[in-house]
This record gives sequence, C-alpha cells and structure tokens, in this order.
Amino acid sequence: MTPSFKIAAAGLMLATLMGVGACSPEAQTAPGDRAAPAAPVSPDVSAVRIGTLEATAVRDGTLNVPAGNAEMSPWTNTAEVSALLTAAGVTDGTIHLSIQPLLVRDGERVVLIDAGAGGQMGTEGKLVASLRAAGVEPSQVTDVLISHAHGDHVGGLAGADGRLTFPNAVIRMSAPEWTFAQAGAAEAGAGALLAAITPKVEPFAPGAQVTPSIRAVPLAGHTPGHSGYEIESGDDRLLYIGDAMHSSIISVQRPEWRNAWDSDSAAAVTTRQGLLERGASGTQRIYGVHFPFPGVGRFQRRDDGFVWVPEAPHQP
Repeated sequence: MTPSFKIAAAGLMLATLMGVGACSPEAQTAPGDRAAPAAPVSPDVSAVRIGTLEATAVRDGTLNVPAGNAEMSPWTNTAEVSALLTAAGVTDGTIHLSIQPLLVRDGERVVLIDAGAGGQMGTEGKLVASLRAAGVEPSQVTDVLISHAHGDHVGGLAGADGRLTFPNAVIRMSAPEWTFAQAGAAEAGAGALLAAITPKVEPFAPGAQVTPSIRAVPLAGHTPGHSGYEIESGDDRLLYIGDAMHSSIISVQRPEWRNAWDSDSAAAVTTRQGLLERGASGTQRIYGVHFPFPGVGRFQRRDDGFVWVPEAPHQP
C-alpha cells in the first residue's frame, strides 16, 4: 500500500503519481449561485436523475493500466485477468479505468463528489471544463466530498500554484481518512496540497449525514477511512462506491481476486461481495467512478456470479 494522497500502485508509472492538480482558480462567485449560462451538449457530461435531484457525471479522464504487466496492474494474476477481459470484449490488453466525479445539486448546495486527478497520473485533466459544460463554475461549488485521499480523487483540489480550485467549497472526508491523509502526505510529496486544503477540511464521523440528501457510507478495505456516498430523493437512491470497485469487469465478475491497491484485502473482498449482493437483490442504483462513463447502472446476478449493467446515458 502506498501512502495516502497517492494512488495505491507504485508501478503505474503513468506520470507523477501524486501532486497538486493543474486547474487554475476562478473568479470569486458566491457559493450556490445558479447564474451560469445554459450548459452546452458535451460528451464529457451526462445527466443523472435521482428522484427530484439533478446530478451530472463529469468526466476528468482515464487511467489505462496494462493488464499483462504484474508490476503495473493491481491484479497480479495477469493471465486470468487478460482472459476475463478478452471474454468481455476488451481486446487491447488494457484495463481502462474512467475517472468521473459526480456533481449533485442538493437544494442550495452545489456538491462535487471527488475532485479527479488534476491532470496528473497520465490523465487528461478535463474536470473544470466538464463542470463548465454542466453549467457550473468551480467557484460555485459549495461542498467537495472526498471518498478517499488517493491522487486520482484529490489531485484536482488545488492548482499547480497551490491555490484552491474550488475556493468557496468546504472539503469533507471521514475523520479516519483525514488522519490517514495527514500522516502520509509528506512521504507522498503532497505537502503543498495538504497545506492548501487544510483550512477547508471538515472531517465527519463515518456514516454521517453530510448534506441534506447525501449520507456517507463506510466501505472498508481500500483505505482506512474510505467512504461511499448514498444520495437519496424520495424512493430513489444512488450509491457512489468510490474505489470499493475499480473495474466494471474484474471487480464485479471476480470480487474475490486480490487487488494490490487495497490496504486491507480481506475487508475489501467482503465489501465488494456485499455491494454485489445488495445491488443485485434490490433496486439499488450504483455510481462507479471508475466504471465506463457515465458510470451509472446496476449489478445483475448471472449464472453463478454478477455482471455490471449500465443505464443508458442521458445528456443534460
């Protein structure tokens, strides 16, 4: 397990594994203002309806991991992984992991769940442009909810100059994750990012109600304080699963396989299996931040296992 503020795979070698993001701060706008112009159609945004709530998948980029390289892939049983991907129609030998934070308009709050990689780790750094395409300026974001403190989830919190990308936002993560992040920041080379965000961080107790419609859900195994987020409106619920699962193929069809990016493999396996059982036995909708864009769908029981069934994407 690599330190916090860093994706848990030292061998990825996609670029600098951690560092501050590449986004520039924006002109100051009062939090929650809705004065942004109407959003143009963009392939990097997709509307997500949760009851009466408006949400939007906002693309940041993609992590591409060679499936056959045991030093770069978190699944070291490379022959089995390659065979599974091929059977699922992935023929380029690559594990494609999308990165799409979720934007949620919750009453007067403009909530962003995770902040992307900020252009680090070989990613495209599209988040700010995607937010604008969804009609939101970074300065309008009131809350940033962090699932965990790895680089592809916190790298976009600050720019290369150390200034906050979301200057009016409170940054929330679980108290155990914040402790973990602080302890590992210096070793991960993320001291500047830690200094930039510390005045804005408000830790919460695991399982807390963090906004009127969003509740944190502890999902053990990936990092010490890893949180999912359940968004509820009426009878509709969408569960943002963070890095409880990475691949919509491997993590779903073979949840028992060890993932080297998890800090506690046994707990992570139990979490994945629980999510699959829960998702397939009811009406629980799932948001996979690393699943193929836009990441919304359900788990379905098939034969002696499970598969991912995406919903049809909708443009805002």
